[in-house]
Amino acid sequence: MLQRVAGRQLDLLRRARDFRLLFVAAIGSGLGTRLAVLALMVDVWDRTESGKWVAALLVTDFVPIIVIGLLLGSFLDRFSRRRLMIASDLLRCAVFVALPFATSAAMVVALAGVVGFATGFFRPAVYAGLPNLVDDEELPRANGLFQAAENLTWMLGPLLGALLLWVSGGPDVAYWFNAVTFLFSALLIVRIGERLLQSEKALTEGHWRDIVRGFSVVKNSRALLTVLVAWSLVMLAIGHSDVAQVELAEVDFDAGDFGLGLLMAAIGLGLVIGSLGAGWASERFGTAHAYVGAIAAMAAGLLIVSVVPNVWIAAVVVVGMGVGNGVAVVANSVLVQRGADDRVRGRALTLVMSVNYSVLFVGMMLGGIVSDALGARMTWTIAGVIAAVAALSAYVLGRGMIAPAVAVQPVLAPVPVVSAAAEADARRE
Repeated sequence: MLQRVAGRQLDLLRRARDFRLLFVAAIGSGLGTRLAVLALMVDVWDRTESGKWVAALLVTDFVPIIVIGLLLGSFLDRFSRRRLMIASDLLRCAVFVALPFATSAAMVVALAGVVGFATGFFRPAVYAGLPNLVDDEELPRANGLFQAAENLTWMLGPLLGALLLWVSGGPDVAYWFNAVTFLFSALLIVRIGERLLQSEKALTEGHWRDIVRGFSVVKNSRALLTVLVAWSLVMLAIGHSDVAQVELAEVDFDAGDFGLGLLMAAIGLGLVIGSLGAGWASERFGTAHAYVGAIAAMAAGLLIVSVVPNVWIAAVVVVGMGVGNGVAVVANSVLVQRGADDRVRGRALTLVMSVNYSVLFVGMMLGGIVSDALGARMTWTIAGVIAAVAALSAYVLGRGMIAPAVAVQPVLAPVPVVSAAAEADARRE
């Protein structure tokens, strides 16, 4: 079965030229981003030897996504997604060319904030434009490929970054390498046709009305509301478990740093398998049912790991948990992409992402408090209960989920689109 699934996904890459260009661009961009996280952390630590500065650096990675989702998501519908993606890549390229010349930790963190802001536009633009590059029935497989590649960059990026740091003795070479990956990504995206990433551009009704429109789209789409509620609960659970993972491995399992690395690697392996198999699961059971089952698998994994006696059994269990996570993340993308018309897909994606990331931040804060008070095992138990509630929420909200086109038509009718003359200009680009 795995061979057949992999063969169909590789065939999609071979047939769909523009999808292939976006896929390779996203891999290059993602690899550079993961590599840079390690280089930036080392740079800030070497300059300050302060955990607070490292925390400030990490905050710059996801806070811009929250701000963009709540206040600027409509930009992905009103302006050219291709141009936004190219501008994001070129801006990140320029920042990493400049970083070797930074003179203080504050300057490094500020430049990292610029990168986070650009990434906050790039990533949702990719997923908003993706449905225009493949047939609808191929959308789960296409998203599965993207998520699998992203998970691989999570594993390979830090390893490559560590190698570059070791060889060069500092972060500068890693910074310059990262700049090249963003330039490479921009050059690939330039080759994708403007209208292939965006069928229509919505005109603004006023910035604040555009924001309200995004909330209205999410509220009136069963698919979007399902992801907003269910995945926010999952992120709350993940925030708890991630914070307690170190204590679980090193104290409860008495497995040291090796045990922590084993658990992280096992989860990563499951994520890759789940991402690649998500298309098959969606075709076999339907996206909504696969989504519920995947979240339930995550809940079961969290609860089982909280009671197993050693890290070896836990590592086997978290592979299954990672598979569920991988399937669910792909289903998230498919549900949002199908649940919002192309004219408002950008703001819908960024809004859902911003809420999810906000809840993840809350989960991490609460997880630290719970872990200190009750221990890692109880924290994972609580995370498992929260994930089980998330699965139940996904089931209740997803029952009888109607076709996306029917669900969003009443909301989208008033949205103005560009004139015929503007469309002609777009075709000439």
